[in-house]
Amino acid sequence: MNNKFYITTAIDYVNAPPHLGHAMEKIQADAIARYQRLLGKDVYFLSGADEHGIKIARAAKEQNKDIKKFTEENTEKFKKLLKDLDISIDDFIRTSDQKRHWPGARKLWGKLVEAGGIYKSKYKGYYCVGCEGYVTEKDLIDAKCPYHLKEPEIIDEENYFFRLSKYAKEIESRIKNQELRIIPETRKNEVLEMIEAGIEDISFSRPTEKLEGWGIPVPGDEKQLMYVWCDALVNYISSLGYGIDEKKMDFWPADLHVIGKDILRFHTIIWPAMLLSAKLALPKTILAHGFVLSEGKRMSKTLGNVIDPFDLITEYGTDAVRYYFLREMTPFEDGDITLEKFKEAYNANLANGLGNLTSRVMKMSEQYLKNEDYKKLAPYKNEVFYSGFMENFELNKAMDLIWQKISEMDLKIQKTQPFKLIKTDEKKAKEILRELVSGLQQIATMLKPFLPSTSEKILKAIEVNKMPEPLFLRVA
Repeated sequence: MNNKFYITTAIDYVNAPPHLGHAMEKIQADAIARYQRLLGKDVYFLSGADEHGIKIARAAKEQNKDIKKFTEENTEKFKKLLKDLDISIDDFIRTSDQKRHWPGARKLWGKLVEAGGIYKSKYKGYYCVGCEGYVTEKDLIDAKCPYHLKEPEIIDEENYFFRLSKYAKEIESRIKNQELRIIPETRKNEVLEMIEAGIEDISFSRPTEKLEGWGIPVPGDEKQLMYVWCDALVNYISSLGYGIDEKKMDFWPADLHVIGKDILRFHTIIWPAMLLSAKLALPKTILAHGFVLSEGKRMSKTLGNVIDPFDLITEYGTDAVRYYFLREMTPFEDGDITLEKFKEAYNANLANGLGNLTSRVMKMSEQYLKNEDYKKLAPYKNEVFYSGFMENFELNKAMDLIWQKISEMDLKIQKTQPFKLIKTDEKKAKEILRELVSGLQQIATMLKPFLPSTSEKILKAIEVNKMPEPLFLRVA
């Protein structure tokens, strides 16, 4: 039985500092990775930085910075976000890494050439710089990219092409028979509709001068650089040593790619086609999450509704931010956040909910239970519903189940009032208290994938039978 579990986030495009969408994706993926570790799996969790492409070259030029220095600065910000959010990655890959990434990208290109999948031709059509992707008229809404709300550029140049059309039917079959699982179902249907509408071959390179030399040269043709997605998608195997030392390739295929819905086509059609051409296994599952909105609108400086993830972490703490994106949003649809909604959820469910329950239970335990009483706690039992939700990536439902238990325990304290019962029936009161501490232990264990620091504080408090410092302080 294979005990390995390989999970990846999308590697972030570092043309600008990280935003809440990046934070949400990493938090969701981290909860899944941590859960798999709880099951005893050998987990390999990857994130990274996508550092090539015209969008980055232009952004660096606008700031009058050297491209390499520009990407270094922004990549460090993404690394800091991972650290500040307590994301338990095992590896971080950068597409500009000539020792780790480039050999894998070149090897895969060679495999595509061997399979007859690469040819040279002229391309004339639309290119969305925001997507770093080629688009057709049918992709546009009111002549604009639906994701970036800008008109695409018209490109007329000679490039290398990939025979994407050759693999369309095979990909369609793999998706339909669940060999390539796409979650949620709505995204799966979107991909099948794309295939049904017709898949054309795509340009897989750009002239070197158009990208100011920033990218991976096409093997055998220094005048062309690999198209950014051809380069970037390889990160999922270059990180495992593909093209260098392939010992970690036993983690492939990936059990789960966690991506945003705006890069669905690249991961569910282009990436699988590249793998089929190179005779490599396809990833097992692709989870495409929605966008982070504010009052139903995409965040933008123009609208003045941007919330900086670092500010949110500084103000409320890591686990509070993790809580919001794991419970107040679903992984499958767009989610909404405002500072008002965040504060309301924080006060009601963290300060007054989990924090208050922990304080009440441990105060009574410290006061009335001796160590020998505490050691009689019932062992933790895995919840069937909890496991089911986690296996289906329904993270918010797993969190709802935890908060349901918090409410049940609050009600039990209210009904039994062990702090009063202790005066008239000490034995019964202690029995109830042991049940409450055991319940709190179970809640803390279930929280491990979601709020790791908070979980650890609660479990430590139970271990030493002491009331901890307040976990969450109510905010005005």
